[in-house]
This record gives sequence, C-alpha cells and structure tokens, in this order.
Amino acid sequence: MGNKMIQVKEEIEKAVKGKSEIVEKVLAAMLAGGHILLEDIPGVGKTTLAMSIAKSMALTYKRVQFTPDVLPSDIVGFSMYNPDSKTFEYQEGAVYCNLFLADEINRTSPKTQSALLEVMEEGNVTVDGVTRPLPSPFTVIATENPLGSSGTQMLPESQLDRFMVCLSMGYPDHDAAVHILKDNASNPLSQLESAITVEEFVELRKKANTLYVHDSIYDYIVTLIEGTRTSELFSMGASPRGSIALLRMTKAMAVLHGRDYVTPEDIRSVFFDVLGHRVKLSTKARAEGMNVEEALASLFSQVKVPRT
Repeated sequence: MGNKMIQVKEEIEKAVKGKSEIVEKVLAAMLAGGHILLEDIPGVGKTTLAMSIAKSMALTYKRVQFTPDVLPSDIVGFSMYNPDSKTFEYQEGAVYCNLFLADEINRTSPKTQSALLEVMEEGNVTVDGVTRPLPSPFTVIATENPLGSSGTQMLPESQLDRFMVCLSMGYPDHDAAVHILKDNASNPLSQLESAITVEEFVELRKKANTLYVHDSIYDYIVTLIEGTRTSELFSMGASPRGSIALLRMTKAMAVLHGRDYVTPEDIRSVFFDVLGHRVKLSTKARAEGMNVEEALASLFSQVKVPRT
C-alpha cells in the first residue's frame, strides 16, 4: 500500500476498531472513483467510518439523514427568486461536497432516491435545465438498514448498480469491542488528523485508473461476469457496469498494496463485494438453500484462474 494510504488507514483505525478489511475496501472503492453502500444494523459504526474518512483525508463532508419527508431539492438544490436582482438564483443542495453520507437511504421515497442517480453516475447536478459539476473528488457513502427493519423499502436495481461495492461491517470481535468501550469517553474522532491532501488523493486515483492490466485479466473478468448471466444459479446477472466496477476496484486494490500490476488475487478479494448486490438468485438456488455469497463462490470456483 502506498505510504500515504497506509497513514490514512492508520488514522481511520484510531476511531474504527477491528475492521481493517472493511476500511481497506472502502478506501479502494474511493480510489476507484466509486460509491459505497454499507448495509448493516444500526449502531455498528457506519457513520463513524464515514466521518473518520472525511477527517483523515481532508475532504469536505455533508450528511443527510434520509426520512420519508426529505425532498429531492434537499439533495440537489433548488432555484429561489431574488426580489433584489429579479432573477432566480440557484441554492446548492447537500451533495456539494467531497464526501456525501446518505444515512439510511432506504427510508426515503423513491423520488428522493432517484435524485442521486445522475449525481452518482456523472458527478453532475441538473436543476431547472442547468447542469452543474460537483466538487472533485466526489464520493457517496450510503448506509441502509436490512430489509424488514421498520420503515424500510428496497432500493431499485438502477440505484444499487451505481454503488461500486456493498459492504457489511458486522459486529466487532471481543477485543475490538473492549477497545470501543475504553475509547468511549475520549471521542476518538477528535484525535484524527489529515494524512493526505485532496490533490495527492486525486493523483493516486489517476495512478489507479491507468494501472497496467494483462489481457488474461480482462478475459478473466469478462468470463466471470458472463458466468453470472448464464449460470442456472442466477435469475439476473451483472451488467457491463458491474464488469467495469470489478476492473476498477481490482486496480485500486493493487495500488493500495503497492503494486503496479493486477493479480487474480485482487479480483478474488473484491469479487463478492462488487457483485453481491448486482445479481439475483434463481428459484433453483433458493430451493437448494444457497445465499448469494455461496452462489458467487460456486461460480468463481468453476472459472479457470489465469496464469499471469
């Protein structure tokens, strides 16, 4: 991992205990220019993670608590009439920042959720026919409670597909839980310092984007993606956007580990995180008692690993 990103990870882990792998994958998704969906029960540190990232990377940060009465204009902004100038003036919405935390995104209305589609795909906001660019870099970290929790509804496939990875933090292990209790009184977030500038992070993003990839790796990724469409275990496979996300995430993992080339192991490490929310199990797979992770693992084991 590049020295700067090691420092960023160390800073974040002062506040987020025992979740080294999750922190690494979130940083990789940001390096890859993607957005992150954190699906978990309340109270396991999702918001703390987002705030820690913003502070340790000197990013401007805004948070919206999604509820049924949040409007699209709260997110993307609106035009307001100014009687002095006799013109309509644009008022910026909450997405004008480097890191936008959409907290409990599956509690708001589909109309408000859809306001994020253009934002996440193109990095732009269009209000009253005028398109405006968002700050760069721009990342959405959205949290959602598991389906079935009070007041939740499913995100549409078009929205899910725009998240590069879907991660679950889970409960801390015993040692991490002890550390969390010990640090409770000291507010560890207040002790975090910036370990990288925005300009340095943008340069690392460029490096990840232009990283060398062997032809056999491209072929391997496409074969895996095609497998989700042809396997009898899935009723819906991954889209071309999914294959691009897998490639970009794989490149970012290589950069994080200090390499200028991609290995099959990079693909294996992020395969489920990139594709788990993009595929749907078939009736056959559900009848056999399989979950999505098991079905993807079965597919992965059937595809020959390239020798690079």
